[in-house]
Amino acid sequence: MRHPHTRTIRRRVLGALTAGLLGTAGLAAPAVAAPVHGNATPGQEEVTPTPADGLAMTPPMGFNNWNSTHCRAEFNESMVKGIADLFVDKGLKDAGYQYVNLDDCWALPARDANGLLVPDPVRFPHGIKAVADYVHAKGLKLGIYTSAGTKTCNSAGFPGALGHEYSDARQFADWGVDYLKYDNCNNQGVDARQRYTTMRDALKATGRPIVYSICEWGQNKPWEWASDIGQLWRTTGDISDSWGSMLSILKQNLPLAPYAGPGHWNDPDMLEVGNGGMTDTEYRTHFSMWSVMAAPLLIGSDLRKASPATLDILSNREVIAVDQDPLGKQGAVVSSGGGRWVVAKEMKDGSRAVALFNETGTPQHIATTAQAVGLPDASAYTLRDLWQHRSYNTAGTISATVPAHGTALVRVSADPRWAEYPPAVELGLSGSPLIEAGKPATLTTTVTDLGRTPANRVTVSLSGPEGWTVRAQSPTSAPAVPTGEALRTEWTVTAPPGTPTGSYDLTLKASHHSPTGERVDSTLPLGASVVVPPPAGTSYLGDLPWLSATNGYGPVERDTSNGESAAGDGHPITLGGVVYTKGLGVHAESAVEYYTGGACTKVTADVGVDDEKGAKGTVAFEIWADGTKTASTGVLTNAMPAQPITADVTGAQVVRLVVTDGGDGIDSDHADWADARLTC
Repeated sequence: MRHPHTRTIRRRVLGALTAGLLGTAGLAAPAVAAPVHGNATPGQEEVTPTPADGLAMTPPMGFNNWNSTHCRAEFNESMVKGIADLFVDKGLKDAGYQYVNLDDCWALPARDANGLLVPDPVRFPHGIKAVADYVHAKGLKLGIYTSAGTKTCNSAGFPGALGHEYSDARQFADWGVDYLKYDNCNNQGVDARQRYTTMRDALKATGRPIVYSICEWGQNKPWEWASDIGQLWRTTGDISDSWGSMLSILKQNLPLAPYAGPGHWNDPDMLEVGNGGMTDTEYRTHFSMWSVMAAPLLIGSDLRKASPATLDILSNREVIAVDQDPLGKQGAVVSSGGGRWVVAKEMKDGSRAVALFNETGTPQHIATTAQAVGLPDASAYTLRDLWQHRSYNTAGTISATVPAHGTALVRVSADPRWAEYPPAVELGLSGSPLIEAGKPATLTTTVTDLGRTPANRVTVSLSGPEGWTVRAQSPTSAPAVPTGEALRTEWTVTAPPGTPTGSYDLTLKASHHSPTGERVDSTLPLGASVVVPPPAGTSYLGDLPWLSATNGYGPVERDTSNGESAAGDGHPITLGGVVYTKGLGVHAESAVEYYTGGACTKVTADVGVDDEKGAKGTVAFEIWADGTKTASTGVLTNAMPAQPITADVTGAQVVRLVVTDGGDGIDSDHADWADARLTC
């Protein structure tokens, strides 16, 4: 637990397939041969070694209070018991959630005269054992937190376990603790492997099976050495409830797939699903990608306040089954060009879970094939949509038009029963959904048959907000669409004159029938933006409206630095001692998009890490024009002066300013686009 800016402040910051995109229907335990892994010979399945302690053979699932309560008074015995009740009442226990974990602030600031930890009598008047007994009586398990240092990460400085490992472990075992999260603050410079090994030995000495979560933020590459020390290890700094933070952590954890397996898991930190800083589409992506990465699923939102949408995401058993698959493989990246990610996870039954993840701010067609994700050649495959709980047949193409920041999660199998299911179709859109009010825009929709069988009696419709005009200029139906072909329909879409700039919903709907007559309805929500062209001449980007802006920490700021988490808390933009009055202040990972309408030619700026973070921060800057990177810097640090960057954006409809974390995670990555200008 660390703050990405000031480690003495303990705060958690760091750095879906929507209905019918594939229209998939049920995949029940496909009849397939046992998968062959690694160096196993055909017909002989490779056996994954089982850890001697048998703990965490699948990624731990449960709850941790920190992301929703921090150290506030509401974190107490009553809350913890209430979470255990909700696990049972809301079906989360039956879905696989097991651990109810206490984070920091459960203890008094000082040990007793015997050097023992003392639970806070106000928060936990009956002690930790009574809470553990209550949780155990529900058929659940209790977790606890401390740090591998002299004090924990909270600014109040609760006792850490450094030098007290054996007595603390004994107390935890006597209380009935089943899970220990062991943090990294105030470690006095003691070697990480030594500190974490000592606590491992102390836990083993108690004789009680306790899952051991190493939380040293990935600083010492624990994936390379901790598999015989703990059952899971943090690979990154702390997550926060923002798209930029989640995205940065996701990108850091994805390359570590070879290090995960039964009893030893990469841990990209807890779930933020339901905390309110992201959309439900983004939360489905969060949950989908954590599951395909075989990450621990620890709920970080207050279940007492959870919406039906939040509970629907957290309790999706088909997605959970991907995470909990006993083979224990972490999904590997198949492709990632242009922010269009394909990540595939081998499953014990021979199928593949495939995530089609759209990093960008606009809908994207993302595609792969059964062969590319490791499935054997077959005449056709069964494809299961894990969010819509439907299955289809596919001739081998796995594709979807995925909404901005969305993820299509499917499970694909060389299942001989594929003909029982209707053909998969993909709904798509070509043409830019950027519309100037009062000016007709032309869009083309597609309904593409991905199946081995034809899609019969295909119809399509497109609708917009009230008052908009949407007219078809070509046929909206077809008697049949063969494999690999599409019904293409051209539409004229007009927003009324005077429509304010901003995002609006268009909805594409289609229906088709299988050869046996089964009807399938599909829906693709599409975001359209009403835009205004930029003025002629040269303008400061800080003075222009943007299409979208995402930021790793706090909001994007106009004409000031990033500051901290609140809007408007930045300072004068300062790079290498030079103060700039105009520009954009961001924090990696960030992306700011502007509509340029094909009328602009150049973007210029001075860029670098803002002086407000002292010696911290490493970032890299990129400028994209319509999905093509046109300019970039190398990795920049605070010690470097401002660097000029210029990009040719001639003819582009959209220009995107991107700041990445420089490859080391987001920690104090305050980045400035100083004097950023657009010439049109």
